[in-house]
Formats: sequence, C-alpha cells, structure tokens
Amino acid sequence: MAKTKPAPKKARKGRPSLYTEALAARICRRLAEGESLRAICADKAMPAISTVMGWLFDGNHDKFSEQYARAREAQAEIRADEIVDIADDDTNDFTADKDGKLAANTEHIQRSRLRVDARKWIAAKLLPKRYGDKVQHTGDGGGPIRTEVDLTGIPTDVLRDLRKLADRI
Repeated sequence: MAKTKPAPKKARKGRPSLYTEALAARICRRLAEGESLRAICADKAMPAISTVMGWLFDGNHDKFSEQYARAREAQAEIRADEIVDIADDDTNDFTADKDGKLAANTEHIQRSRLRVDARKWIAAKLLPKRYGDKVQHTGDGGGPIRTEVDLTGIPTDVLRDLRKLADRI
C-alpha cells in the first residue's frame, strides 16, 4: 500500500492578525488623519478591530499603545479644526423655491450642528484638559468650600484620643 503525501497547507488569505510595526504605524497614521478605527478596520487589508484592541491591552505592544494615544490626540486636534470649517461653511444653508425666494434649509443646518457637536464631544473626550468643560467647585459667593464637622455626641474620651493623635501629626 502506497503512502500518500499530505496536501501542502494553503497560505491563509484574509485579514492580517500578526503585529508588525509597519502595520501599527499605518493604523496610527490613518487615525491621526481623522479616520475612525472602525473605518480603518473595515479595510480588508487591515486587522479586525478586536485584533487592534488586543494589541492595545495585551501588555506586549507598549510602543503601539503610545503611538495610538498620540494618534488619538492628533485626531482630536483634527476634529477641533473641522468644527470651524463646518461652522463657517454656509453652502446649502438656504434653498431657493421656484420663484427664487430663499428659505432656510433647516435639515442641512441641523445636520451641520450635529456634526459640530459630535466633533466637540470627541475632542473633549480625547483631550479633556484642552477641550473639556472646566469644572470648578466653589463655596458660597464663589469663595472656597468650607467644611464643618459636628463633634457633638462623640464621647469625651474619644475626642481626647483624637486630639492626641492630631498632636502627633
């Protein structure tokens, strides 16, 4: 009985899943240019989004994690720049009827507002120190917050022990 040779293994075709610095750099470049990770990973030449997320959090690709963070910061800057462009673009804000009378195109205006708001939100989340809302906590009249501790009802021996502890600090 003759032995048959096993069939040669076919090269796997499909999305890349092995990490390379070149692939990581392409992903980060596209992110920095404003493209979403979902759109990048929809490209058949790119790894699945789950693969990229695995690289970010597996602890084995620190350089990629740093590149990714910088790319996201750059992306926030791109989104912030787009806000002004969208707000200044009044193309299609008005339409003319059959008599040539202009009327506001509220659908287009609302869509532009939505685009601006989405970019503001993204920029605020990606770069909160730069684009986030400043939260300032103040007391009455804008002064400092005052705290008061009511010690009534605490036994005097406990208060004495607390005083001793405070004196040591």
